[in-house]
Amino acid sequence: MSETSLEEPVPASAFWQDGTTRRWLASAGVLAIGLMIGGYLLGNGLVRAKDADRSVTVRGLAERDVTADLATWTIAYSATSEDFATAQASVDRDSEAIRAFFRELGFPADDLQPTGVNVSQFTDNGMQRFTVRQRMTLRSTDIKRAQSAVKRQFDLVRRGVVLEEGSGMAFTFTKLNAIKPAMVADATKDARASAEQFAKDSGTSVGNIKSATQGYFEVQARDGDSGGGWGVSDTPYKKVRVVTTVDFYLR
Repeated sequence: MSETSLEEPVPASAFWQDGTTRRWLASAGVLAIGLMIGGYLLGNGLVRAKDADRSVTVRGLAERDVTADLATWTIAYSATSEDFATAQASVDRDSEAIRAFFRELGFPADDLQPTGVNVSQFTDNGMQRFTVRQRMTLRSTDIKRAQSAVKRQFDLVRRGVVLEEGSGMAFTFTKLNAIKPAMVADATKDARASAEQFAKDSGTSVGNIKSATQGYFEVQARDGDSGGGWGVSDTPYKKVRVVTTVDFYLR
């Protein structure tokens, strides 16, 4: 009679006590926990990225009234005659009358300078004629004195100076760089106020600036005057205006 050998079953306690099994189970557990944490972080990161992308774009306005600090008056005049010498002599007399006019008003001689001359020759009814044109420019930082000169410009006409088209006073504000930083700050504050109103209506709050664009600075006549040309009055009272575009984060 043959003997039959049967292996005894391995106890469950021995299976869990095996070192290889324990290491395998530990690795599987760490992997599972890592997957869960990674999934959570990925999902949370997407939510945070979506929140970070929420923003509102608004415009801010800043305006400031200023007074021009430079006056420029270009005076154009001419004379026509049958010979060049006579035309030139007439222009020279007008030039002296103009210098005397500004000298009497108290302007320094250097404030008035010739800025252009032109001579043309043509035939009129078979007769040769010459026209001499000249320009003189007053450049002054004495704004009140310049305004006074404009008010009395008809005195030049009384002295025989015929003002051509293109003769006119222009006032310029040259200190824009000095007020730019403060105006940009004001425009940004105005933009934030608009963004806060939007955020309030949408149940959010305004965060930091995401991006910003500074618009062009415009210097215009305060009262809508246009000036500089013949028959048109310019004034030294200007309005500086800037519009900024700001993108704010919402949170």
